[in-house]
Amino acid sequence: MAKLRHIAMVVEDIEKTAQFYEKSFEMKRVRRTPTAIGLSDGVVSLVIIDSNNANMKGDPKRGVHHFGFVVDDVEAMTRTVEGNGAQYHGELRDNQKPRAMGERKFRDPTGQIFDLTCVDYARDTWQVDVTK
Repeated sequence: MAKLRHIAMVVEDIEKTAQFYEKSFEMKRVRRTPTAIGLSDGVVSLVIIDSNNANMKGDPKRGVHHFGFVVDDVEAMTRTVEGNGAQYHGELRDNQKPRAMGERKFRDPTGQIFDLTCVDYARDTWQVDVTK
């Protein structure tokens, strides 16, 4: 079963945005790269992405960019979502394990981006409780 476990937003000032969510909702900072900050409430992860991040590919959209599902079997769910009209949109590799897939991205039939990831990556990278 797929579980919604992260939401990503694109903003101009990642530090200011992260501080707002940390202070307002007591979210914990669990990850930092030069162009993204990951926060977590322990169940769901909020990833704040700098608008200059190379993965945005010049996308001018700001605000909620995509959401992610944790799934037991990424390959099987890939077949399911593509069978239901999703189109492959790319993927991120796990920096800790260079050959491992981190997140596989798709566009749904209306163009909304979502991604699929395995339990290990969600637990280790997003810092979310994958048992709930």
